[in-house]
Amino acid sequence: MKQQNPSTFTILLVDDKTENLVSLEHMLEADNRRFLTATSGNEALKIALRHNDIGLIMLDVQMPDMDGYEVARLLQSNPKTKDIAIIFVTAINKEEQYVMRGFEEGAVDYLSKPLDINITRAKVSVFEKLYFYQHELKDAMAEKEKVNKQLERFMYVVAHDLKSPLSGAIGLLALISEDERIQSAPDLKEYMQIVLGATNHLTEMITSMLEYTRHSDMEQTIEDVDVHELVAQLSRLLFPPAHIQIITEGKLPLLHTNKLKLQQVFQNLISNAIKYNDKKDGVITISGADKGEYYEFYVKDNGPGVAKRDTDRIFKLFERADNTGKGEGDGIGLNIFKLLVEEQGGKVWVDSKPGEGSIFYFLWRQQ
Repeated sequence: MKQQNPSTFTILLVDDKTENLVSLEHMLEADNRRFLTATSGNEALKIALRHNDIGLIMLDVQMPDMDGYEVARLLQSNPKTKDIAIIFVTAINKEEQYVMRGFEEGAVDYLSKPLDINITRAKVSVFEKLYFYQHELKDAMAEKEKVNKQLERFMYVVAHDLKSPLSGAIGLLALISEDERIQSAPDLKEYMQIVLGATNHLTEMITSMLEYTRHSDMEQTIEDVDVHELVAQLSRLLFPPAHIQIITEGKLPLLHTNKLKLQQVFQNLISNAIKYNDKKDGVITISGADKGEYYEFYVKDNGPGVAKRDTDRIFKLFERADNTGKGEGDGIGLNIFKLLVEEQGGKVWVDSKPGEGSIFYFLWRQQ
């Protein structure tokens, strides 16, 4: 079940004087805030361990038995409490040595007594916003991981179901290619060799997909990949219609990367450019440029283009542009493309003019 983002900001107030706790709580009261209080360091540690929703601790430095520095050090050393934000509240003079000690023990901010109401409220509001932003980010990351797992499972099922019938088709094609009528006709023999080469390559891709879904990212093979040759091979094996020309401008690089992932990225982009091209003479251009840590690739076409309102939407799962003119798209390919690129720290974007074509860009990390 998806965990809901919290709607309440819980603050633990720690001070050995009850009147200070009452005053601080009154100062920070708000509809979406909940307060927990402790009058000693030991009590504060027990409360922090019992509650996993504390977003901020307002911690007095000068307390008997265990001072605020020791409390902060113990909170930082415990995995359950190490990420809780701490603001030290102190009447100690503001000499640098005391301030630095507080930060070394894990404080993220400092407030000096007597407290200024406006400054105190402003600082707490900042930490409240950060707390909710962090939870939204965690939720988004969890949702992305869930989608990744679903796509990997989908990929595994499709690849597994395709492998057996494809193996049978390859066997049958191999038998047909040995027929005397095929062997005696040079054109037919050449066509059969092309088909057998394509089906064998497809089998290798499916095997790689199955391997990809069985292993974690750390276990996947990183190898030297000649991107120029990879794109040239894909351009042949995708069998573009006679009216569509695929051009590679310049020399594409040699990268040390995951070959299967980069192959999937180019296959999705080139396949889409072929499928949706609506021009009498279609042209697909592939090129790129070295940007240091990343290599910037692009796939350009002269197809129907994408309306400005769709340039972000098309990268979402099961979303398609409205002006493709074809209804067979499933809205998965560009989402997989985006996930694969972002998975290794890159980003994707598109420049497009309806009726004139699109340029799909992506940054791919150079290992």
